[in-house]
Amino acid sequence: MYRLAREPHASTLSGKGAAIKGARWNSPGIELIYTATNRSLAMAEVAVHLTYATLPEDYMMVTIHIPDHLPGKTIHLHDLPNDWNVFPHPSSTRTIGNDFVIEQVQCFLIVPSAVTKGDFNVLINPKHRDFSAIAIQSIEKFPFDRRLFS
Repeated sequence: MYRLAREPHASTLSGKGAAIKGARWNSPGIELIYTATNRSLAMAEVAVHLTYATLPEDYMMVTIHIPDHLPGKTIHLHDLPNDWNVFPHPSSTRTIGNDFVIEQVQCFLIVPSAVTKGDFNVLINPKHRDFSAIAIQSIEKFPFDRRLFS
């Protein structure tokens, strides 16, 4: 899995950043780690929130290994409410993510990307008993191509 993070936060996986304001799949106060199944999606998921003027230069691409034996679940499009991909984020998807964290059954949840149709995000529960088996494999500088913002 892949995650773009600002350099000060790249070396830890906690979900605390997502818990500050909440996001599509979690309410404020619920820790959840957002990752993507490929580097391009990780970039797109961050880029939709930036402009050229607000583009930081300290993004790092974090490669994360999730062992095959860990329990996970996939949410399919037909399982989602009609408003799942609107912005601002609906309470319907936050409920799905909150329940995933609270139930503690699965270590990760695979969900469709609202940014890139056909791609998937992987949400990791940092409170799950098997979370310690998930590890950062590499961290490398990731400069955005500024043409994306022109």
